[in-house]
Amino acid sequence: MKFGKLIGFLLFAVLLYVLWQVRQVLLLAFAAIVFATVMNRLVRQIRRLPVKRSFAVAIAVLLVLGTLIGVAAFIGPSLINKLSELTKLSDLGLTRIQNWYQQLRGLAPGQFLDNLSPQEVLERLYSANPNWTGGFFRVFSGSVDFLLDSLLVIVITIMLLANPTPYRRTFLLAFPRFYRARADQILTDCEASLVGWSIGILFNMSVITLCSGIGLWLLGVPLPMVNAVIAGLLTFVPNVGPVLSVIPPALMAISVAPWKVLAVIALYIGIQQIESNLLTPLVMKQQVSLLPAVTLLSQVIFAVFFGLLGLFLALPLVVILQVWLKELLVEDILNSWTQPVRKLGQRSSLSDHTQVSSG
Repeated sequence: MKFGKLIGFLLFAVLLYVLWQVRQVLLLAFAAIVFATVMNRLVRQIRRLPVKRSFAVAIAVLLVLGTLIGVAAFIGPSLINKLSELTKLSDLGLTRIQNWYQQLRGLAPGQFLDNLSPQEVLERLYSANPNWTGGFFRVFSGSVDFLLDSLLVIVITIMLLANPTPYRRTFLLAFPRFYRARADQILTDCEASLVGWSIGILFNMSVITLCSGIGLWLLGVPLPMVNAVIAGLLTFVPNVGPVLSVIPPALMAISVAPWKVLAVIALYIGIQQIESNLLTPLVMKQQVSLLPAVTLLSQVIFAVFFGLLGLFLALPLVVILQVWLKELLVEDILNSWTQPVRKLGQRSSLSDHTQVSSG
């Protein structure tokens, strides 16, 4: 290997190492880019009025923050007041499960369940790897870190919204001159896909919150609003979120009546089927569609490598990657790849070999 290539390889390895060390900061920056991209559509709508961009950005930020603060002020006190009740009901449900287990253990033949205990299983799992959740929740290890990360995302989002053109031009400089116009078009497609995905996910979250609240209230499950909000928020994380959202109401249903556990599970399965087969195709029809297997694999991969923040940002990352792969790799490279035309009178090696063999 030549000295120049060796130096280039070492510099590339150092660059990858540095990027890996600051991966959490890069994810926060990407989160800010996603928020800025979505809010930029709102800014454009506001700018239809005779106002400057700075005023439009201020109005958009105030609208979004006001909405979030209003929702938190409306739901937050109720969630905090009901948190102790939620914990008690969950503990009661776990106690009932343990009692059922002890009864089953007494009915089981021989030593079938003598060496099994839910508490012992959890203790053994934890002792096998007590730090298995450390990397997964590293980004949000404390409330202070969460607040600082949120503040950083908000500041970067506002900076990007204030004047996005220089950042876009700087990014386009990474492409050859002849391809910059095409790359700019792909960025526009990415923006449209992100906005469409955001609208769809917000719509689904609202519908699932409403349906879950009504269904749990009709079933008589305690704290229907709290569980509905949890279900709606976890809808942001497909595949994983719906599974996690059914656990709290199921535990509470056990404390009321055992048969309601099956009713709660059936309710959530029905809501998810409506969301997957009706709402998502209807809302995402003209926006963006992701294959379920690709979505699940991306969530697992990003969660393993980037933790909880990677799990939440897996879908917008996949949306952008899908656009770039489709436009850059498929449309501009693979679809434009033509077979070389042979010169007149030129023979292929196969035909030459055939003629030699026949001779």
